[in-house]
Amino acid sequence: MVDKVVQSLRRGGLVIYPTDTVYALGCDVKHLKAMQRLAQIKGQKLERTNMAFICHNLSHLSDYTAQLDLPTFKLLKRYLPGAFTFILPSNKALPHPFKKRKTVGIRVPNHSVILEIVKQLGNPILTTSIHDDDRIIDYTTDPEIIYNEWRHKVDVVIDSGFGGNIPSTVVDATTSTPTIIRQGKGEFYDE
Repeated sequence: MVDKVVQSLRRGGLVIYPTDTVYALGCDVKHLKAMQRLAQIKGQKLERTNMAFICHNLSHLSDYTAQLDLPTFKLLKRYLPGAFTFILPSNKALPHPFKKRKTVGIRVPNHSVILEIVKQLGNPILTTSIHDDDRIIDYTTDPEIIYNEWRHKVDVVIDSGFGGNIPSTVVDATTSTPTIIRQGKGEFYDE
């Protein structure tokens, strides 16, 4: 299954996959048309979207982030993999649509399926959470409902059972004092 998902991503496919928080939608960060398609689904311009990169581990960080100081690196090691998205200073190697950005969101979920996909792909994927149209429920948790609602918009939907309905905690780590931007599933304690 992972091989087919990776092949789809390399061809510019959009994939819905499970994470340790909610189901998410993603594509290969090296495929511009796929990133544009993803932004179009969100109803946003690609250059202005607030999406994160899912990495397999911390070794991918240097691909897109500026050199991190030791306290920030230790912070990431403490919380990743996990239910966190960290906003970090970016470098000039960001994919073309994001070249002018000074920051990048990085996510390393604690979920074997997406980590194996990203590992086999060999580079991060651009990611965004799957939101529900319901005004009460923020995130769709049932993969059957996700499949029925998204099968005509994406190339692959991975069924990993019911997902969560609490997103990742977003932490801005661009300054010496990390700040929680969105409280989610992850419990953050800056020591």
